[in-house]
Amino acid sequence: MGEVTNHIGSSINYNGEEREQGDAESNTLNQPLVKANRKLSSTPLALVGTKVSHIESLDYEINENDLFKHDWRKRSKTQVLQYIFLKWTFACLVGLFTGLIATLINLAVENIAGYKLLAVGHFLAQERYVTGLMMFAGANLGLTLIASVLCVCFAPTAAGPGIPEIKAYLNGIDTPNMFGATTMFVKIIGSIGAVAAGLDLGKEGPLVHIGTCIASLLGQGGTDNHRIKWRWLRYFNNDRDRRDLITCGSAAGVCAAFRSPVGGVLFALEEVATWWRSALLWRTFFSTAVVVVVLRGFIEICKSGKCGLFGSGGLIMFDVSHVTYTYHVTDIIPVTLIGVIGGVLGSLYNHFLHKVLRLYNLINAKGKIHKVLLSLSVSLFTSVCLYGLPFLATCKPCDPSIKERCPTNGRSGNFKQFHCPKGYYSDLATLLLTTNVEL
Repeated sequence: MGEVTNHIGSSINYNGEEREQGDAESNTLNQPLVKANRKLSSTPLALVGTKVSHIESLDYEINENDLFKHDWRKRSKTQVLQYIFLKWTFACLVGLFTGLIATLINLAVENIAGYKLLAVGHFLAQERYVTGLMMFAGANLGLTLIASVLCVCFAPTAAGPGIPEIKAYLNGIDTPNMFGATTMFVKIIGSIGAVAAGLDLGKEGPLVHIGTCIASLLGQGGTDNHRIKWRWLRYFNNDRDRRDLITCGSAAGVCAAFRSPVGGVLFALEEVATWWRSALLWRTFFSTAVVVVVLRGFIEICKSGKCGLFGSGGLIMFDVSHVTYTYHVTDIIPVTLIGVIGGVLGSLYNHFLHKVLRLYNLINAKGKIHKVLLSLSVSLFTSVCLYGLPFLATCKPCDPSIKERCPTNGRSGNFKQFHCPKGYYSDLATLLLTTNVEL
């Protein structure tokens, strides 16, 4: 009978080898039931309490028990006013800092890409086309190298636009280091480098991620290592208030990208947020309104020529206030046709993009060096296409009735000469050889 009892505790370890163990119920208190050095395997046996993933879930629901109600009842009116005042103050600060960083990104992109195109235009004027290509591709490779190395080596969470991760967080999934200070700084520098390099991307998605990083850092009082020990910040030491701040940050980022406060609020309401209430709606709109005020102030300053190559363009995206359009019923037919063609081409683009991204995943899985080399190869291919395709287009004569200068080889202008003879311009070069902010 004793021999049978001794064999009851026999089990199979996680490496698939059988060994003898004592009965779990007869273990002493100082002998742990679960050993820390065990490794996870494909066996269906799971250990309760073992941390299988570094991604955690968030608890947005308030546990309204007697302890919670007692805590709120014992708070004075001053503490309640402090809590409400801090919410609106943080909403204002989120909009203020997001607007300032968006202005910094636009100024940097416009000046870096502008001086690059001025240098290329200088070689084009001398008909040194190969030297211009080397200058154009070399500058783009350098900017891409800086952005990719920072992202790969220092903040992998800064890769991509960041919007899917924001959606995941606002729906209850917390990814470590997603809204940290390192991620934010790498996102800012990487966005400047990638957009100025002429890559086929924009700063809209990164601005949304930057806005949420600002909101997260403000809500927790700074970074983990240098956090402000302010007594009032204890009110925001919960997942629900941090979620509301990040919602304001995402709306402020969209507003900074498109200068549309209502669009930012609708983006947060329809796309990213799941938990919503009227009080959050007003704070979100307040954040976006602050962003617009900051952007408009810097636009007026830059119009006076104090921002380098940054002039009346850039932040004024989709601004057609100086043009009057009239529409007719017959316009519905071409508009519908354009929509159908756009849908077909968009579906084909998504199909081929899926194939390309599968190849990218295979390359990225090989290591950091392969990620950097992939970015540089894409940058080189893009540079060759942007510089070489205008040679295939036909030159068009300048219209003498237009008051604007034609042709030009500088940074700006709607009629770039490129390789065309005097009095002619290349419309494809005008479209491709420009900063992304001017489009």
